[in-house]
Amino acid sequence: MPSVTDPESAPLLRVRALWKSYGEQPVLRGVSLDLWPGQRLALTGPSGSGKTTLLNCLGGVDRPDSGVLECDGADLTGLDADALTLLRRRRFGTIFQFFHLLPTLTASENVELPLQLNGVAPLERRERVASFLDRVGLGHRADAHPAELSGGERQRVAIARALVHRPALVLADEPTGNLDSSNGANILRLMCELSDETGIGLVLVTHSREAAAICHREIQLLDGRVATGGVSPRMAP
Repeated sequence: MPSVTDPESAPLLRVRALWKSYGEQPVLRGVSLDLWPGQRLALTGPSGSGKTTLLNCLGGVDRPDSGVLECDGADLTGLDADALTLLRRRRFGTIFQFFHLLPTLTASENVELPLQLNGVAPLERRERVASFLDRVGLGHRADAHPAELSGGERQRVAIARALVHRPALVLADEPTGNLDSSNGANILRLMCELSDETGIGLVLVTHSREAAAICHREIQLLDGRVATGGVSPRMAP
């Protein structure tokens, strides 16, 4: 179990009283939470509880209506569109349920894309892509296109892509929801190992108890509010 340490240090992610509505319908109702560097946090709750909306706000895809949202020292609510895009490109990684790989690119080209966007030199790009594909067990599939890969292989490529630019925070939206139980278990083990090795913060939206079990903490949402979990002192992973 994690232990409580160093309560004076700043969290990687700090959320206070976050509200978000679509039209007249409130979806997030005063959500508050903390995430510390190296922690894995599960967001759980029934469908419609606000998990994906919260994840989108954390990742800068949606803007909250009100509240405090700070990540890696930056106030996301105060950034203009260009600055927010730059922060997301450099400091965030995302893993989706349906992989979202570009079908015309090979596995290595998909993983390389964040490095190209961030202006990493070609030689370093090649070295980092090769290293991460080897780490996820797909060095031998570097030249394969997504259509030639299994679901589990595609998700491993997506994980490598999310981590290759060394983000501070990775957001994962049901990353095993489109996989069978065996592949899902392998992906969870890989995510756990890689997050421990890299020290990233991970926010994982899931309905799966197996996925929630790899996390240090769990926050349950219900009707847009935090039912359990939320703000806590620093928890060492």
